[in-house]
Amino acid sequence: MRIAGTEVEVVRADVVVVGTGSAGYCAADHLSTLLSSRRGQTAQSRDLCEVSASGGVSTPSSFCASEAASQNPESGRDRAPDHWSVIMITDKINAGTSRNAGSDKQTYYKLTLAGDGADSVADMAETLFAGGAMDGDIALVEAAWSARAFFHLVDAGVPFPHDDYGQYVGYKTDHDPRQRATSVGPYTSKSMVEHLAARVEAAGVPVMEGYRVVDLLTMPCHAAGQSQDADRHFARSRRIQEDGEGNTPRHIVGLLTWKIDEAKYVLFSCDAVVYATGGPAGMYADSVYPHGQWGAQGAALRAGAKAKNLTEWQFGLASLRPRWNVSGSYMQVIPRFISTDATGGDEREFLADSIKDTGVLSSLVFLKGYQWPFDSRKAQSGSSLIDLLVYRETVQRGRRVYLDFRTNPMGYGPELLSEEARVYLDRAGVLHKDTPIARLRGMNEPAYQFYLERNPGLDLEKDLLEIAVCAQHNNGGLAADSWWQSNIEGFFPVGEAAGAHGVYRPGGAALNSGQVGATRAATWIAEHLTASSSASFDFADLLEAAVPLILGADSLMERATDAPADEVDADDLLAEAMRRMSDQAGLVRTPAGISTALAWVKEQLASLDETPPRVDPTSRQSLDRLFLLKDVLTSQYVYLSAMADYLNHGGKSRGSVLYTDADGYLPTLPDGTGLDLPEDFRFSNDNGALDDVIQETAWTGPEPTFDWRPRRPIPTPEDSFEKVWKTYRESR
Repeated sequence: MRIAGTEVEVVRADVVVVGTGSAGYCAADHLSTLLSSRRGQTAQSRDLCEVSASGGVSTPSSFCASEAASQNPESGRDRAPDHWSVIMITDKINAGTSRNAGSDKQTYYKLTLAGDGADSVADMAETLFAGGAMDGDIALVEAAWSARAFFHLVDAGVPFPHDDYGQYVGYKTDHDPRQRATSVGPYTSKSMVEHLAARVEAAGVPVMEGYRVVDLLTMPCHAAGQSQDADRHFARSRRIQEDGEGNTPRHIVGLLTWKIDEAKYVLFSCDAVVYATGGPAGMYADSVYPHGQWGAQGAALRAGAKAKNLTEWQFGLASLRPRWNVSGSYMQVIPRFISTDATGGDEREFLADSIKDTGVLSSLVFLKGYQWPFDSRKAQSGSSLIDLLVYRETVQRGRRVYLDFRTNPMGYGPELLSEEARVYLDRAGVLHKDTPIARLRGMNEPAYQFYLERNPGLDLEKDLLEIAVCAQHNNGGLAADSWWQSNIEGFFPVGEAAGAHGVYRPGGAALNSGQVGATRAATWIAEHLTASSSASFDFADLLEAAVPLILGADSLMERATDAPADEVDADDLLAEAMRRMSDQAGLVRTPAGISTALAWVKEQLASLDETPPRVDPTSRQSLDRLFLLKDVLTSQYVYLSAMADYLNHGGKSRGSVLYTDADGYLPTLPDGTGLDLPEDFRFSNDNGALDDVIQETAWTGPEPTFDWRPRRPIPTPEDSFEKVWKTYRESR
């Protein structure tokens, strides 16, 4: 159909899940089960002839009946689905962190389910809350529902280890006072995705690939009693009539997407969106996020979705090709660090230039194995000195850094190691092996095989491994309540897209958070999505929200395809934006660097409305890059603005970021010896000064606005069973 003069396909669903990672599949799995159960339905498709007649909704040709039958032959569908209960959309099904990322022993964090060690929901909530700048109600929910989410994965077939008595054993991870961590190996999240995807496929939920999110479609919420149509789509909570700044709350009505392989717009009309798009992976050039993952925070931020803790990132050492965290065994076997110039010449062991004592240097490298990622508290004479020296070599000096497992570091000797390192390596049976690769293969053969099995493969027996300090995880993100609903009603960011974490978090807490958040979102939607909502459809609402966005997207595309041949290419501009972010707002952040990067990004965003970069109208990838570029620039602008506000608020170094402070101190060795480091590394630690407040961000005007609010405390309900049971029955 044509909307505002542009051919647009329209697809109708009750709920659209965006993203095919572990959180997205978890939400889709629960939604399929819960909605079918509560409506007494066994099939997803539903005749919507009356809507097609009155509203002009087209048949979604991107997922025809034959395709549905081929994916689920038992579904009984013999026609094209005009209306779906739940659908999933994504740009690339097999991309994303869940499928492609991992570590030496990728961790899942949960409540203790083995042994006689004391643990409780309240204890786990306190551990999460202790990370600083985390809301207590979310901490309590993530603890309370961790077992439910974990056993959902067990039931799906994820092979978490248990003993003969059914105890799911655990181990202690970073920032963990118990032994709550578990794992299925280096690919825990991949196993989660594969087993959850199998359940979703068996349920007949369509997964539609090749869709880039361009914008969210929202409408103002009706005040209670104002409109007879107020309850027609979604039984909304109407928590507030204004957001405190005079802005009427908005609710989701759909998504505007770009169908990449067909170069056309597709509108998804829906009553709820589960936004499982991952973190803003396209913001940084030095990144351990898998190739093909970009995130889609920009669309949500432009729509007015609030965000929180955007400044809080995790950075750590990672290989570049392939992208993989070099934590655990890779560091504990003490490889040689070397750097070269851009062409591979002028090789030198640069760490030794700053840390002369080989025993101290080797011991710090060893500690990186289980003190990964970078931690500003360990930047003063601790293992995070290694990250800073690698950062200086790559970002500030423009050199390339490699791990060499073939040869010991200059002057290495096991007798020079700290007692901790010597005992660990001795117990592993590798202390007296001659080379790092011999120690690696003796201690963790799969870690060696991992690189050998990549395409193209790397043989650490022969090849150097290029590394950098890379962006690894965004602890902040889109703000949500304890049901993972944002300030936009019907919009639920889950997984890394949601800013559920604080400054610090236990290793593996992100996987638990994604599963709990997806389960909570699906539960809330299933409880509040009314039977009448799916039977009615206001096409006028959809048009009102969509027309200005389609006009804007069309105008941008037209100007970009007509740009002069000498105009900068969208791909080149995207690469420059990512490089600037890593250089000026990555691990080390200076006030001047953030200011410079923010001014540049703001200028590029403004130029999109006047002189956008050139795209090739004959290349579908080039056309797609334009919308991707807009999303990345939007995210960078809001995130950089949050960093500038953090500094203006008196923020100091904390978490996995070092903020330059002219009045601070330079890192030293453990014995206090100076390291001749640049002034950019002079810093002061936050020491928890801002742990009890949260920076919230919104972009509803010309500039982002910020609210430093007290974090919500951990609830302490003391209701009796009878009272909780009564409330639970009456609220269903």
